[in-house]
Amino acid sequence: MARMNSLNSYVFFEAVARRKSVTRAAEELLVSPSAVSQQIKLLEQQLGIKLFRREGRTSSLTLEGEQLFRASASAIRMLKDAERHLSKQHETRRLNLRVTPSFGVRWLGPRLANFVQNHPGWDLRIDAGSDPTDFDRDVMDFDIRYGLSDWGVFHCKPILQDQVLPLCSPSVRDDLRARFGSDPEALLDGAQLIDSARAICQWDFWLQRNNLTVTSNTKSILLDRSSLALQMAVDGVGVVLESLAVAAKELERGDLVPVTPSLPVIEFPAYWVVCPARHMKRRAAVTFVSWMTQQAEAHSDLTARLMDRHGLSSDVIDVPSDVFWGSKRP
Repeated sequence: MARMNSLNSYVFFEAVARRKSVTRAAEELLVSPSAVSQQIKLLEQQLGIKLFRREGRTSSLTLEGEQLFRASASAIRMLKDAERHLSKQHETRRLNLRVTPSFGVRWLGPRLANFVQNHPGWDLRIDAGSDPTDFDRDVMDFDIRYGLSDWGVFHCKPILQDQVLPLCSPSVRDDLRARFGSDPEALLDGAQLIDSARAICQWDFWLQRNNLTVTSNTKSILLDRSSLALQMAVDGVGVVLESLAVAAKELERGDLVPVTPSLPVIEFPAYWVVCPARHMKRRAAVTFVSWMTQQAEAHSDLTARLMDRHGLSSDVIDVPSDVFWGSKRP
């Protein structure tokens, strides 16, 4: 197979033939005129033909030069078109996002297979981190944040409601009811309470909201992650105050049950897409957020069925700022 000349030589030749000037071609290619002349001379030597007719200070293409110009111009145009297409395709399908660890593992993770199946070939990067994204430093399209909608100049879109209620294993519920009856205050006074350290709505606030006083249970188990708190509740350690955003599967399977249906589920917007407004101009970001919104609607339908099954009602609230745990995330 014959060895092909350097593509760089053809690029230089095409520029000179198109611009009709070595100097103008050099300006376009950001090199010196002598470098351009050297490449043309090298190409002519390698091909064994003259590409330009030089008459004084002017030059024109020879017949062979005309043929090579048409071929090289067409090839370079095709390469540039392919480069633009691939670049645009990559840009469209590339997405970087950060998500809270427990929400990422328990809510987003199980749904990602659906997204990948419906959007094959995406370059998807997901970081499960506890700290909010610094958009001036971190290469992220958006952040799925847990908390209140108080993020200054950032664009924020609510994705999912938090629906918080006391949950425990069926055996713990049956034991508590056998010992303390159906009174919520007595049930919780006799239970081991489990808290998620990063949750907005914790036991102190929940008890106060429902006008309940727990006297004998002065200490609770405080865990750093919702996943840990839920597992301890499933294992029968005690009663966890948790969100259906991360506990719906356990409630649906019957691994966890409400301690009592007599008290309403505290409900408030807690999961948000947060980013600089310009990021939402990217098609990839819009596509992913639209998909998440659809998944959130399906989740809301599921939680409505679960609440109906267990005879639960909602208490929709505005979360007071003194309950918010700043930048902490579950």
